[in-house]
Amino acid sequence: MTVHDLPTLNAVLNGTAAILLFIGFLLIKNGKREAHKRVMLAAFATSIVFLIDYLIYHAQVGSVHYPDRHTGFMRPLYYTILITHTSLAVTVPVLAIITLRRAWKGEFARHKKLAKWTWPIWMYVSVTGVIVYLMLYQF
Repeated sequence: MTVHDLPTLNAVLNGTAAILLFIGFLLIKNGKREAHKRVMLAAFATSIVFLIDYLIYHAQVGSVHYPDRHTGFMRPLYYTILITHTSLAVTVPVLAIITLRRAWKGEFARHKKLAKWTWPIWMYVSVTGVIVYLMLYQF
């Protein structure tokens, strides 16, 4: 694997995190706390691996610009997605850590209250991470 393979790995990790987040949501809605806990810890671990991989890639490559060959509607759409993705992405580690910590300590009412904010933001960031990858490298 070379540094140029890392964006694909990052997209796979983001997609995996999104799937795990969705499964975790379904599990807790069905009252399966232990399974929810395991899946959400897996989502968190996946996101940590993503973040490490992402930082390694950008430390070596720098910033990646949207291809000039793409014009018209796709360009402002890409930047809208990128700006919202990036703005929210900086909040995910903090929100996820606090949310997981509250659950770990058995503070389930406080956990649930914050998870109502954390989950949709984390899900949005994971899904739009895949979309950004597709728009940069596949289209």
